[in-house]
This record gives sequence, C-alpha cells and structure tokens, in this order.
Amino acid sequence: MTINERIKQSETRIFKAVFPSTTNHYDTLFGGTAMQLMDEVAFITATRFSRQRMVTVSSDRIDFSKPIPAGTIVELIGHVEQVGNTSLKVRVDIFIEEMYSNHREKAVSGQFTFVAIDEDKKPIRVIK
Repeated sequence: MTINERIKQSETRIFKAVFPSTTNHYDTLFGGTAMQLMDEVAFITATRFSRQRMVTVSSDRIDFSKPIPAGTIVELIGHVEQVGNTSLKVRVDIFIEEMYSNHREKAVSGQFTFVAIDEDKKPIRVIK
C-alpha cells in the first residue's frame, strides 16, 4: 500500500454531542475538553496509519476560531499531514453542527506530532 493510500485509509471521524457537563460558565465546550478529544482522534489516526505504538510528543498549534455551544454536535476529523522516519504529524479539525439544521462550520484546528516506539519506548520507524 502506498503512503497516500495509508493516509486516506487512516482518516478518522468521530461525532460527539456537546452536553452541559462538558461546558464552561459561558455554556460552551471547555477548551481542555476539546484538546483531549483532538488528541484522542489524532492518536487513533496515527495508530491506524502506522499500526504501531504511537505517543504524542507535541501539540504544535491549536486555533480556537469559534466557540462550541452546548446542544450542538461536533465532528472531529483526523488526517495524517506529514510522515517522517520515526514521527508523523496529524491535523485534527472540529466542526460544529447544529442539531436541528444543516448549518455546519469549522470551530477548532490543531496539529499533533507522534512518535512510533518499541517495547522499550525507543523511537522506531513509522513505516516498517
């Protein structure tokens, strides 16, 4: 399988409902909760791409461009953007969808770097 085929096959999409238990005093999703969800989606994407043990080594940049209100649905999309020898970068976007309309917009974007590791937690090649 080519790298482009692996990238396409590893794309990860997860949907979540934004409930009041995950919101702040402004009734919008906590930034930390959004980052946790993004890291999880990025990890799944990296693992699906490499099929190896992967660990997060950095979140390079996370841009919160729109607040995510309670009572909406969010879709998180993870996509491998760059592949190195022992590391790869995954971009995660969060889209807001209103529950009772077709309105949809991007709210958050971020990039995460992962490293493939062996049983001794030493870096290894991402692609065998």
